[in-house]
Amino acid sequence: MEPSTNQTSPAIPIAIIFGFAMIALAVFFTNKDSSSPTPVAEKANTENSISEGKPRVVDETDYIYGNPNAPILMIEYSDYECPFCKQYHETMNQIMSEFGVTGKVAWVYRQFPLTQLHPNAPKISEAALCVGELGGNEAFWEFTNRIFEERDIDAPTNVTRLPAYAVDAGVSESDYISCVSSKKMEDKVIASAEEAFKIGARGTPYTVVSVGNQQAVINGAQPYNVVKDIIENLINQIDGAE
Repeated sequence: MEPSTNQTSPAIPIAIIFGFAMIALAVFFTNKDSSSPTPVAEKANTENSISEGKPRVVDETDYIYGNPNAPILMIEYSDYECPFCKQYHETMNQIMSEFGVTGKVAWVYRQFPLTQLHPNAPKISEAALCVGELGGNEAFWEFTNRIFEERDIDAPTNVTRLPAYAVDAGVSESDYISCVSSKKMEDKVIASAEEAFKIGARGTPYTVVSVGNQQAVINGAQPYNVVKDIIENLINQIDGAE
């Protein structure tokens, strides 16, 4: 699948807005499972149209798992080295296996490396963006899944294995090494981390759930049943409003 621009509906029924308010309260106050950052974003400033509390609109630069026009969009800001992110990645793969196939849920992965806690995380983020640029959306997701699958929850990523993961995702090793060595993705990683911090993320994982112009936050590595309940609630509201 290729990255695509997300399209949002112009109006959201009041029932869904109310449901989002309840979800926001329920999820925001249950956060305990997250890593807290000093983000890599301290290094630079970016110019963008991000409003306080809202991420930028999904566009062709994003990596999307599922239907890019899905009514429910889950934008995750994550750190490849974060143990809670590994747990949550498994949860999100379960969510997409169940709800992504219906076309009603899409998952966007954005970079939020916490450099103070995980010194290698920015370089891994840069590597993932190189794979995405060279191999496209599917290669990015294959590489990302592989990192989380292969890493022990309490151990850092074996960065010497990253070139092999890139090749397995369909990317030329020489092109991958050239991209990573150029550091061309460094500013993109910094910009993504700055965005996360600006919209309120103070730890990872941090997920913004969007339905049209309405948004709620899943703060931390909430368990599968919690995330599933949120998605089912939103799907029921959307179906009831049609």
